Amino acid sequence: MSADSHPTLPPVRLHSDAELARDALGAPLFARAVRLARWAGPDTRVGVGGELAGDQLPEAAAVLGLDTADADSVGYASQAWRVAVDTGLVDVTEPEDDGTESDAGGADGGEERFGTAAPGEDLALVTSGAPGDVLDLWLAALDTVLADAAVPDLDDLVDALDAGGEIDLDRLDWNPGREADFLDGVLANLYLLTVTEGRAADGPVPLPVLAASMVVPDDMGEPTDAVLEQVSDAMMRLDDQFRQLEPIGLVQFRPVDEELMAEADGPLDQEAGGGAGAAGGAGEGDDEDVSRYGMVRLTPLGLYGIRARMLEAGVDAPAVGELAEKGADVLLDAVSLYSENAAQAEIEQWLAGREQPAAAAELLAAARGDDEGGPLRRLRCQQALAPAGPEAEPAVRSVLDDPELGGLARVWLAERGVRDVPAPDPEMVFWLTVDTIAAQLAADGETEELPLLMQALTAHHAGFFEQVWRVEHPATAYVLEAMGRLHPDRKAAKEARKAAFKARSRRPAQPGPAHERH
Repeated sequence: MSADSHPTLPPVRLHSDAELARDALGAPLFARAVRLARWAGPDTRVGVGGELAGDQLPEAAAVLGLDTADADSVGYASQAWRVAVDTGLVDVTEPEDDGTESDAGGADGGEERFGTAAPGEDLALVTSGAPGDVLDLWLAALDTVLADAAVPDLDDLVDALDAGGEIDLDRLDWNPGREADFLDGVLANLYLLTVTEGRAADGPVPLPVLAASMVVPDDMGEPTDAVLEQVSDAMMRLDDQFRQLEPIGLVQFRPVDEELMAEADGPLDQEAGGGAGAAGGAGEGDDEDVSRYGMVRLTPLGLYGIRARMLEAGVDAPAVGELAEKGADVLLDAVSLYSENAAQAEIEQWLAGREQPAAAAELLAAARGDDEGGPLRRLRCQQALAPAGPEAEPAVRSVLDDPELGGLARVWLAERGVRDVPAPDPEMVFWLTVDTIAAQLAADGETEELPLLMQALTAHHAGFFEQVWRVEHPATAYVLEAMGRLHPDRKAAKEARKAAFKARSRRPAQPGPAHERH
């Protein structure tokens, strides 16, 4: 999973370790692996790769409560055993190689040799370990399942056997590294779609959309037939892979409708393109029709697992609550990159358990600064102080004379009906106006609401643009240029453009907006 794919992601809300550990223990494949680990004993025989002897697989399937008459049951038992071995739930001793033919069907007719298996030390962690121990075991199991999911299906492998019984990778057109990277990329995109605000809350992602995210170039308009065929191929690969990933608890998956595949005349390229188009439109298309192409969502455990893999790969994948023990300076810098809702959730966790007076003082101190990020830090500081009660008033009053925080303090006190708040001087009013608009631009860009804010902030100040260009704020010219584009009053917009020119001439080295940096 490449660190370059998503260098900075929105913060994710994770369930507690205890809840996630319960989910891990309840995942069907992991539960089967635990059950087989408890079953392993002196009579358990394994081959040279640690796999169960063939004649023991039906017994293992029976231990798991599977129907031994079902041809798939042996495969489920074999997979669960492999997970148990790979995670350390089972310890195996492979058969020793004595240099003789060990195959019962070999030339010398010798007996097949077997190794032994027993419950591993890590099995005790399932019942007596901390939630983090259980999650570590589950992550190891996830690695095994992901590796299996990146392998072609059995029919493709058989077709690719050469005369010597070896797999011809060229004929198979399979590159292990490429396949693993593809699956990692798919899961990274699914993670991003899950944690990004603005889409249906907790809604599943249509499989065509996910496939298209890996195939269709961002700058492509109408996909070509060749690209649609690639989307169709990717969908079929993902359909098979998500079927394998669901039993480990990573995803909830609704497969592609088999009737849809049967109805399709050849590959699903045109059908897949239609499914991607309907799913991609907000509220467009028939939900039932879209779901026929497959739907997938990460479970809470899946979010935890993919984030853990991203962190291991060096991707910045923050989680809400991880800043709770950090200082206010770290908090405000971090949440400046978050959406408003995500910032609020992080701030609430930071405030929990802190004394209000000390927390308010620390936040105000961290909000100072004339750097590019200053306006947005002060906006997040104001957001953090919004729920504070009277206990925070002394800390807020202490910055009334501060040129950067005095306006913020007056707003906070006025909102609480405090009467003895000194009126700000004009210079502070202009400075606060520039700071407020700069913060909004950095937080959300040029939104539809911003022109109304500009109008409200300037309507009651005669000669506003004749004076504001002199404000000693690093974003003065940038804000005035934005007002020249966005102010709803045409005359005011023209005055803003003139003021911006004066501000630029006065301070030609002013930095650009903070949000462009992000």
